[in-house]
Amino acid sequence: MTHIAATDIIDVSADQKRLFIPALAGFYDTFAKPFAWTALRLAVGAVLAYEGWVKMNNPMALSGFVESLGFYPGWLWSPAMAAVNLVGGICIMLGLLTRPWALANTFMLGVTLWYHQINPYGPTFLTPEGMQFLATPEAAQYFTGAGMKQLADGGAKFLGTVQGKAIFASLFWTGACGLYAAFGGGAWSVDKRLKKEF
Repeated sequence: MTHIAATDIIDVSADQKRLFIPALAGFYDTFAKPFAWTALRLAVGAVLAYEGWVKMNNPMALSGFVESLGFYPGWLWSPAMAAVNLVGGICIMLGLLTRPWALANTFMLGVTLWYHQINPYGPTFLTPEGMQFLATPEAAQYFTGAGMKQLADGGAKFLGTVQGKAIFASLFWTGACGLYAAFGGGAWSVDKRLKKEF
């Protein structure tokens, strides 16, 4: 059985005929593309490892949350999430077993994306009582003018921005992990040196 590489499916080599400066083809193929792929891999892995480290400091913190999503028992899934982030992030940075770790993180981040889509932040930041307080002269000693202006709608615009950023961030990191799950660690990875990969 022959192995089909991602480069056989998608031509990633710089076609000299299409380049304005054909002499750059070798630079693109041997340095620029592997460098960019590795730089993104390092960034993705570092963010995942950092998030995993934060979760490892309190591995049961997400037990209730994962159970609310239907993942029982929480005492198993909460530390598993931390381990997938931490160990997976380190392995993705190294390019070691990149595809399985990236796939596990893609699934986990996909659940996060789904969660943000179906559980948006509330419509307002302030309660009716908070809105009444905002209209009083005393509010000026607690809020800046710009802050009061942002809260004039109860914080709805602010929460809309936060919701949009949560979805965008989840989509970006899910997509980035998905790329490594599909294409592997690349030319500058431990997987490439092992000459075997998933």
